[in-house]
Amino acid sequence: MGRKAGTLYINPRNFGSLQKPCAKEMVTFLNCLTLNHNKDEKCGRQKSLLSTCMEAQSGKNRKPWGSINYHLQRLSRGRK
Repeated sequence: MGRKAGTLYINPRNFGSLQKPCAKEMVTFLNCLTLNHNKDEKCGRQKSLLSTCMEAQSGKNRKPWGSINYHLQRLSRGRK
């Protein structure tokens, strides 16, 4: 199943580099897990930094509507 011909579509990969909050914290936590053979009790500091960053981001920039592709398809249905 692919996309229908003639529908509007935006590739989300083009917008993937815009903003990645908590990426640095997540990478450091995953590296710590790798070094300690998946024992997260040794990575408590990195885990707490990641969780505080994620909690800070939870309320910001939330979009109450669906994705842009959903709305583009919805609007194009009305034009036909």
